[in-house]
Amino acid sequence: MNQLTHREWNTVEASSRGTAVPALATRESWRILVVDSNIRSAESLILGLRRHGHSVADAETGGAALQRYQDADMVLIDLDLPDLDGLEVCRAIRLTSDTPIIAITARGDEIDRVLGLQAGADDYLVKPYGFRELMARMEAVMRRARPRPRPADVILHGPLRIDAAARQVSLAGKPIEVTRKEFDLLYVLASNPDSVVPRKRLMQQVWGDSWSPRTVDTHVSSLRGKLGASEWITTVRGVGFRLGPACTLSRQSGA
Repeated sequence: MNQLTHREWNTVEASSRGTAVPALATRESWRILVVDSNIRSAESLILGLRRHGHSVADAETGGAALQRYQDADMVLIDLDLPDLDGLEVCRAIRLTSDTPIIAITARGDEIDRVLGLQAGADDYLVKPYGFRELMARMEAVMRRARPRPRPADVILHGPLRIDAAARQVSLAGKPIEVTRKEFDLLYVLASNPDSVVPRKRLMQQVWGDSWSPRTVDTHVSSLRGKLGASEWITTVRGVGFRLGPACTLSRQSGA
């Protein structure tokens, strides 16, 4: 899932596609994720945003965007990506997050605008565009944006404890050894305790571009075994998975 701390985000944005430049005065500073496979276009946009004092990270694919968007205050996304359609990425983000999204794309037809807004974009800007117009639209979107809680550093679900900062899982105080991907999968499910997380969203957010049809099933099975009860993760046929009520079935100290 690759969530970034404030320090890690600043490291990414400072090293991504060049060094940061001195910032100009701005009323607010946001963490912005630029999703664009066109290196030249992305570099120009990133440079302008940094000059206005914003922290910027970038992603060249939809899979990478889905692994990083949770730490951004806003996502600027080109809809033409090499792995996923940008509309699909917008829908996946909007499924579990209120993160503001502005689509920046060459698709200028009315139907494209409608589809972009229906997919979850808060605004839609057609290339070529003026940078000052983009900044004005960003400010307008941020004024309308609802405050949203950031993912918790520690998630408690009955006796299950998931520490995102330390990337550790424990059950009734006993450490559970999990792999990196198992942790990411469990964290996504625990971050949406009352929702069914679609299989495709799990694959995109946890594995990005590298996964096979059996990948999620294998990791879910492994997690169930390590947690000691299959009910910890419930399968919703034809949709995906959800964190189950297995907190009442925890097997503490061999119980």
